[in-house]
Amino acid sequence: MPSSFTSHPQVTFWGAAGTVTGSMHHLEARGQAVLLECGLFQGSRAESYRRNREFPFRAKDIDAVLLTHAHIDHCGNLPNLVRRGFSGPIYCTPATRALAAVMLGDAAKIQEEDARYLNRKRGQNEPKIQPLYDSRDVFRTLTKLQAVPCGQPFRVVKGIEATFVEAGHLLGSAMVQLRITSGDQQRRVTFTGDVGRPGLPILRHPDPIPPADVLITECTYGGHTHEPVDETAAYLGEVVRRTAQRGGRVIIPAFAVGRTQTIVYFLHQLISAGQLPDIPIFVDSPMAVRATEVFRAHPECYDDETLALLATHPDLFGEKHVRYVETITESVQLNHRTGPCIVIASSGMCEAGRILHHLRHGLSNPANTVLIAGYQAAETLGRKLVEKRPEVRVLGRLIPVKAEIVVLNGLSAHADHPDLLRMIAPLERTTRIRLVHGEPFRAEKLTEGLKAMGFTDVEAPNRGDTVTV
Repeated sequence: MPSSFTSHPQVTFWGAAGTVTGSMHHLEARGQAVLLECGLFQGSRAESYRRNREFPFRAKDIDAVLLTHAHIDHCGNLPNLVRRGFSGPIYCTPATRALAAVMLGDAAKIQEEDARYLNRKRGQNEPKIQPLYDSRDVFRTLTKLQAVPCGQPFRVVKGIEATFVEAGHLLGSAMVQLRITSGDQQRRVTFTGDVGRPGLPILRHPDPIPPADVLITECTYGGHTHEPVDETAAYLGEVVRRTAQRGGRVIIPAFAVGRTQTIVYFLHQLISAGQLPDIPIFVDSPMAVRATEVFRAHPECYDDETLALLATHPDLFGEKHVRYVETITESVQLNHRTGPCIVIASSGMCEAGRILHHLRHGLSNPANTVLIAGYQAAETLGRKLVEKRPEVRVLGRLIPVKAEIVVLNGLSAHADHPDLLRMIAPLERTTRIRLVHGEPFRAEKLTEGLKAMGFTDVEAPNRGDTVTV
């Protein structure tokens, strides 16, 4: 008789379930455990510290990790996993491996710097904050990264094969299709990671979503339609012009990898077209400098338009107009600079890094603008700014919010509601769909859209829920 699965594979959702951060999904099959991502949860400081420090499983029991891309909410807790006993391989694309080295090194440095700063503010009897991991843990993690190009099947563990597929979200980002085989039986799981938005500059468009028995997909912008890219670029120029006219600065929280390069690209195009004055632009992020070098080193990820532009405009990433700030001294000096300028700094959700110092100095000035250019998770400082709260706490101090707050979701590299429906539509209607990386309202809207198309098994799992493949 033909052999079959003695027990069906299953996926347990430990992160990005009911929220947009901390992506982490635990696949068990054939007595082995594979982790789909290991990202940092971002939210209130106390909850984030607690949730990120402890895993709901033993790290040493994980046989391998699959990483879709290098954003910190997808890869940022890998060094902690290694620190706690994980010893297996971490598979990703070549560009993701290069970017992860930048991201994780910077994450360790930020944690150490923030811990020192906050500990100086704490009382003698208060417990000291410890970083989740240090540079030694990052080094050990990077030695485990194994690069596999998109489209090339590879063995993850015995009986589980994977293939990366272009996701178009970030340099090197990929969806992953898993094929789990036992005898003559096979099950397929496709995980989109963060799937990109067709039409944005620089990156190739997402490839078709691979067919699957179970599809795990993001739903960050379920129920939302992004404004057209051309309108987004024009509005960016308008915001900069009116802020400059009142003598203020535009402060842009942006992830150093991906979003910063896109914003610089748009600013470069606006200035070159004469639609924006050539005002000073500062990218205050050592990581952004290193990430931009990685972007230059991986033109295989670019779309045809960007490749053509690079042939005639080698300064496409803005060196002609942009000053990249690396040292802390230079960063501090920016806060004392007078006159209009643009300051781009990470992190994108305003939860760590140099952006906190720029917000602390700039939020109370009504001449300034804070431009929110990406999704802000619940309870983050970025979300509180989007909610137009009259005052916010920054680095332990309450700051009145008098600066103009502008939200520009059109710069998002996430697919919106129509994009997701269009990409999922070709799949068999028997596909079981689980929606992650989105808040409940967003998941509900996408569930409604998918069921209207004929998909019957669509759910948004809670943390700890399991789906059988």
